[in-house]
Amino acid sequence: MMARPERTAARPGRPRRPRSVTIIGGGVAGLATAGLLARDGHAVQVLEQGAELGGRAGRWESEGFRFDTGPSWYLMPEVIDHWFRLMGTSAGDELELVRLGPAYRTFFEGEQRPVDVPGDRAGAIELFDTLDPGSGAALERYLDEAADAYEVATRRFLYDDFSSVRGLASLEILRRAPRLARLVTQTLDARIARRFGDRRERQILGYPAVFLGTTPFRAPALYQLMSHLDLGQGVMYPQGGFASLVDSMGRLAREAGAQIHLGARATRIITGEAPGGARVEGVEWTDDGGRQHRMGADVVVGAADLHHLETELLPQELRSHPESSWAHRDPGPGAVLACLGVRGSLPELAHHNLFFTQDWRDNFGRIARGEKLPHQTSLYVSRTSATDPQVAPAGHESLFVLVPSPARPEWGKGGLGGSGAPAVESVVDLAIRQISAWAGIPDLRDRVVVRRTFGPADFAADFNAWRGAALGLAHTLAQSAFLRPGNASHTVAGLLYAGASVRPGIGVPMCLISAEIVLKRVRGDRSTGPVALPEPPAQRGLAPAKSALPAALASGEGATWRT
Repeated sequence: MMARPERTAARPGRPRRPRSVTIIGGGVAGLATAGLLARDGHAVQVLEQGAELGGRAGRWESEGFRFDTGPSWYLMPEVIDHWFRLMGTSAGDELELVRLGPAYRTFFEGEQRPVDVPGDRAGAIELFDTLDPGSGAALERYLDEAADAYEVATRRFLYDDFSSVRGLASLEILRRAPRLARLVTQTLDARIARRFGDRRERQILGYPAVFLGTTPFRAPALYQLMSHLDLGQGVMYPQGGFASLVDSMGRLAREAGAQIHLGARATRIITGEAPGGARVEGVEWTDDGGRQHRMGADVVVGAADLHHLETELLPQELRSHPESSWAHRDPGPGAVLACLGVRGSLPELAHHNLFFTQDWRDNFGRIARGEKLPHQTSLYVSRTSATDPQVAPAGHESLFVLVPSPARPEWGKGGLGGSGAPAVESVVDLAIRQISAWAGIPDLRDRVVVRRTFGPADFAADFNAWRGAALGLAHTLAQSAFLRPGNASHTVAGLLYAGASVRPGIGVPMCLISAEIVLKRVRGDRSTGPVALPEPPAQRGLAPAKSALPAALASGEGATWRT
């Protein structure tokens, strides 16, 4: 049975006066932060350099085919719902969510048939017993541990800005110290290999490390918690894709009072002297017409790539993370992406599809070393048209292909109809050939009627991504939890950070949590848990508002909300 977290002392809640806030970046983290701070009564301005909101959660449309060009796995649904509830609504009210069955389909090099992974715990256990008789019991124990690790991480790590050691010194953590020590000193691959002998099972359990911008050979074993998400909770999809999530977040932020400026590129974080050091005074930015602007602010939130914010928008003497500190950091993998509109149906593919090579240690090693990919490589294919009729003309399919690659902008950009850089287009050509052969679609290449590709240089140009990385800093041991860059500048008062570069990390749910951490920073709240939900006016003094978060979190223990 899960231990309930100890109640932490309440810290000051809302600030005494509203503040002017400028947020750099209109991706998921920027929009989430804008919505929460505007709803809290602050005057919020958002500067987004692109023509659309969403950042890495992008979109593209051509000839009736529609594509998400970024996140596509809807995981940690309770975290997403919690953000919506803080905004006065719910994920169920804002999004049309569909539970996928199967959760995803896996193709293994050298195997004749794909393996469908069910979207529920019992089905996953049954599947493992089919793949390797007797391994279902091992998976059951593994998932129990994964669920426990997830609960502890949610209560004690994910929502903590680590401005104190309170969370780490809790009785709950001290009781688990020996087990946690093993989870952070052992790799995910090593932990899996000790329990599962079947290669297919090891790859199913190890691949979620890629969602964290790393590999099972470098990720701490603590990240076995990821298997609780896809095998324990299942996988859902928001109709309209992640573009619908971004649209809803943008609308809610605006309704809360946030003002959003598109085509607005931040060029400098303005600072001034204050007692004890420097303090933010605003942001200089240029609009899409090249005109320069200056926007004053009490608080600046950098919700863009941390390397860009620190090394290009701040003077050298005020950088918490100067260029020298990046020498030994891991940017995580790059990616080559392809949006393919395909004529006719593709029943050979599920909604989510994973293709695994036999020697994926070599595969991941090539990515880490920045080498050319082999002709057969591990990759991901999203066929959203399997679930969503809006994303392709009737009878046709929309495919999104992601090939993990080295973070090397010199590979170049993608383009339309095969016009991208040769290195990028070659990777996509080989991926189409591989999908065709492994999934049994011999005429796939000939049926592609729309094609657009993206390369590592696109990530560098469009998102200021350090070294063209696709996701953000890798979740290695040295870049996880309190060792990951923090959510506040050490040198400039009033300068805060949100997004995939900082705590808690990569992915849509993590970016939403980083927004809550910023909200707590602005309020002066140093608790370790999520922000407690406000009670509806009609319910004040009665039962607390419900949340999709685990019961101990929804109770509000370890968090404050002052009314």
